[in-house]
Amino acid sequence: MKYIKLLTLSVVALMMASCSDSEKGSNEPEMSDKEQALQNAVCDYVEYTVRPVYGAMADAAVELRTLCHDMQSKRESGALSRADVEKAGNAWKAARKNWELSEAFLYGPAANHNIDPHIDSWPLDKAAMENLLSQIRNGNSWTLENNGGYGLIGFHAIEYMLFELTADGNASQVHSLNYTPEEMEYLVAVADDLCLQCVCLEACWAGIENISEEKRTLLKDEGLNYGENYGREMINAGSAGSRFKTYQEAAEEIVQGCIDIADEVGNTKIGRPHLGSSQEDKNYIESPYSLNSIEDFADNIRSIRNSYEGASGSSHSVSEYIKSKNPEIDTRVRAAIDEAIKAIEAIPEPFAKHATGSLSEAAMQASGARLVSALEEAMGILTGR
Repeated sequence: MKYIKLLTLSVVALMMASCSDSEKGSNEPEMSDKEQALQNAVCDYVEYTVRPVYGAMADAAVELRTLCHDMQSKRESGALSRADVEKAGNAWKAARKNWELSEAFLYGPAANHNIDPHIDSWPLDKAAMENLLSQIRNGNSWTLENNGGYGLIGFHAIEYMLFELTADGNASQVHSLNYTPEEMEYLVAVADDLCLQCVCLEACWAGIENISEEKRTLLKDEGLNYGENYGREMINAGSAGSRFKTYQEAAEEIVQGCIDIADEVGNTKIGRPHLGSSQEDKNYIESPYSLNSIEDFADNIRSIRNSYEGASGSSHSVSEYIKSKNPEIDTRVRAAIDEAIKAIEAIPEPFAKHATGSLSEAAMQASGARLVSALEEAMGILTGR
């Protein structure tokens, strides 16, 4: 499923202008056919793939923040219900889905500002988390900055606080309602922090002037504004103020992002628990408490599909250019994407109980070997190697 956020007419108009030849100076040489084709692909990528996903993720994170605050208020009044926790869990899943759909573009702001490790370090250290919560229950002072680092904040800390596994580990359910006031304070603080980081990502790709007033206020109140518009830099490759000298360079960034996450899904997220001999390797599992692992992995590959083939609404893509130069390689990439998703979705949850099986082996090879190889062939077309 592709998530598309409608842009305001002013933003769309700005982006259309940015993608037109009128942005180039009259004395600049005409772009080559290759650069023109890749300009179209890059512009559609920013407008239809990246910005909508980050916008939807930020929207869900704002809702999650609100629902966690509501949980805290209801807990204080004795009115907290399982339905309240379930609503927060659903908001977590919505934010999480869009984050996983963004993992083909973990370069740029997500990497430059350490947002990726900040909100998505895993696996959660359960022993350290229980120790931290014990300290909080006993009234010890704590802050997000000194509570144990990235591993105890972000998506997976909230997951741990909202979901729990049944005794046999075969199903996920909303967390029991015996939160202490201190635990609820911690949940709210982590949800606040996650929300800020997600909104920051949207602002860094769309420009802070193009996000909602509510989101601008959140960033302003925390002094979190990098003054960056990475999407505009990609759209205006070759122009003053852009870190991209050519549209080919921007397109290479897109494909390399796809290669990186395909390799991570196959050889780390699936491969490490599948092949690892240590208990640490076996426990190296993403989203285990919500039983969201398989959806996480499949959505990572969907982020590759949207980046390479174009998301809903786009007319141009890197795939279109690769197909014009070598249809066989483009066909291999598209087929490898489909194969990887199918192989991943064949693995049953809980992933922890199936990580060493033959279905995980097949998914590891489909993602970390064949898809990576096909994408590297596409990169060779881009670079002329």
